[in-house]
Amino acid sequence: MQLHDLAPAPGSRKNRKKVGRGPGSGMGKTSTRGHKGLKARSGGSVRPGFEGGQMPIYRRLPKRGFFNIFKTNNAVLNVTDLDRFEDGAIIDMDALREAGMVKGRVDGVKLLGNGETTKKFFLKNILVSKTAKEKIESVGGTIE
Repeated sequence: MQLHDLAPAPGSRKNRKKVGRGPGSGMGKTSTRGHKGLKARSGGSVRPGFEGGQMPIYRRLPKRGFFNIFKTNNAVLNVTDLDRFEDGAIIDMDALREAGMVKGRVDGVKLLGNGETTKKFFLKNILVSKTAKEKIESVGGTIE
């Protein structure tokens, strides 16, 4: 097979429809747009969701509930989860991602006080509950 032997599959490529090229083409005068009406005009087409003047579906259906645009999505961890890090480790969002403890799109991490730890950690940019703070500071860790 040579380069000049290559050809597209039959029927896969069609010629563009040429409109507005006189009456002999069969697509002259109105250029396949029909007579008058909104879609015959230049720039004329109906907007998305328009149903010909009928009350659109997004207005017929009832709206329910409330969507909080300020909601944050925090990953939740416990004090016992931190035991996989070595003593004196600096724990931040990047360290938790590398350890596979935080996955996907999250705005932050919240540390809860479930369990115990004997190692001391240095936490950076992590939300900490009151009990978790007491447990980490009691073994000599710090929270920034």
